[in-house]
Amino acid sequence: MSSNAQTKKPNPLISLSAGCISGAIEATAVWPMEYMKTQLQLMDKLSVGQKPKFTGIIDGFVYTYKNHGFFGLYRGLAPTLIGSIPKAGIRFGANAYFKNMLRDKDGKVSASANFFAGAGAGIIEAVLCVTPLETLKTKLIQANLPMMKGIKQIYSSEGLKGFYKGLSATILKQASNQGLRFLWFNEYKKIVTNDGKKKMTPFLSLLGGMTAGIFSTLGNNPFDVVKTRMQGYDAKKYNSTLDCFLKILKLEGPKAMYKGCLARMGRVVPGQGIIFMSVEIIENELNSKFG
Repeated sequence: MSSNAQTKKPNPLISLSAGCISGAIEATAVWPMEYMKTQLQLMDKLSVGQKPKFTGIIDGFVYTYKNHGFFGLYRGLAPTLIGSIPKAGIRFGANAYFKNMLRDKDGKVSASANFFAGAGAGIIEAVLCVTPLETLKTKLIQANLPMMKGIKQIYSSEGLKGFYKGLSATILKQASNQGLRFLWFNEYKKIVTNDGKKKMTPFLSLLGGMTAGIFSTLGNNPFDVVKTRMQGYDAKKYNSTLDCFLKILKLEGPKAMYKGCLARMGRVVPGQGIIFMSVEIIENELNSKFG
C-alpha cells in the first residue's frame, strides 16, 4: 500500500480555489434539472382543490417552456451561480482542513474520517452560504420572480431572518450530503488508483463524482424535500423542521420523501461528476504551480 498517497496532506487554500472555479462550472451546466426538482418538491397535497400544473419532469419542462420560454428554466440561477463560487470553495477547502485534522498517527484518513470531514464541510457551507441562497432560489422559482425583486420582497416582508428559513433542515441536508459524497469519492479513489499507485484520470474522476451523486441522493432525499418545503412561501404550514417531516409522512406518505428524486438525480449525478472531475484537474494544475 502506498503511504505517500494516503498521507499527502491537501492544501486547503488550493482546494478552496479549485472548488470556487468548479462550483461555477457545475451550477451553470445542470441548472434546469435543479429548477424542475424544486418545482416538483414544492407541490403538496395540503392545498385542497388545487390541480398541479404538471406532475413529472418532461411535462414540467414543456409547461415551463410554453409559459415562460427557454430562459424560464433558468429562473433562480443568478443567486445560486453567484453563491456557487464561495459555496463550493468553502466545501472543498473545509473538507481538506477537516481531513488533515482527522488523520491517524500514520497520516491516513479512514472511511469514517472521510464522512465526518465531509459532514463538517457541509455544516459550514450550510450556515455561511447554502441556507440564504437556497431560500432565495426556492422563493424565486415558486413566485417566478427575478432576483432583485425577490430579494426586496423577502426583506420587506420578513427581514434578514427571511433568508434563513429552514436552517436546521439545510444543515441536516448538507451535512449528510457532503458526508456521503466525500466518503464515497475518497473510498472510490483509493480503490481505482490502488491507494495512489495509479493515476486518477479525468474519466475516473467523472465516474466517481457521478456515483457519489447517486449514493448521496438516495441517502438523503428526505432531508432535501423537508428543506425545500421549509424554505418556500408555504413554510408557515409547518411549526418546525420536525413538524414538516411528520406532516409529510402523515398526509402524503413515505413516498413523498422521494419527490423530485429523479429530477434531483438528473442534476446531481452529472453535476457531481463535473465538479469532482473539475476539482481534481484544477487542484493538480494549482499544485504543480503553487503546491
